[in-house]
Amino acid sequence: MSGRRFTVVGTNNSFTCGHCGAQVEPLRNGSVRNHCPECLHSRHVDVLPGDRACTCHGIMEPVAVDQSGKKGWMITHRCQKCGFEGRNRAATDDPGQPDSWDALIAVSARRRD
Repeated sequence: MSGRRFTVVGTNNSFTCGHCGAQVEPLRNGSVRNHCPECLHSRHVDVLPGDRACTCHGIMEPVAVDQSGKKGWMITHRCQKCGFEGRNRAATDDPGQPDSWDALIAVSARRRD
C-alpha cells in the first residue's frame, strides 16, 4: 500500500511570505497552512506532506489552480529552485485569513508552461 501520508510536526505557525513579504497566520480550521493567502506562493520544505524534511527551501510558484470534487480548490506549485511540483489545498474557508480569490483567479487565467 503506497498512499500519501500527511505528517503534522507542530508546523502550523505564522510566517513571513518569502515572495511578497505578507505576514501569514496559522490556519484556524485544524489543518496546516503551507502557502501565502495573498500571493499563493509557498516554500519547498516537505518531502512528504507536512514533514518539513526537505532541504531545498526554494520558492514554490503557483502555476495552476483546479477544482477537485473531494478536496475543493487545489493549487499546483512549482519550485523555482529545483523544479519539483506539488499540489496543495486552497484555504478559501479559513475564517482568519482566507486565500485571495483574486489571486486564485489570476493563477487560473495563466497558461501553464
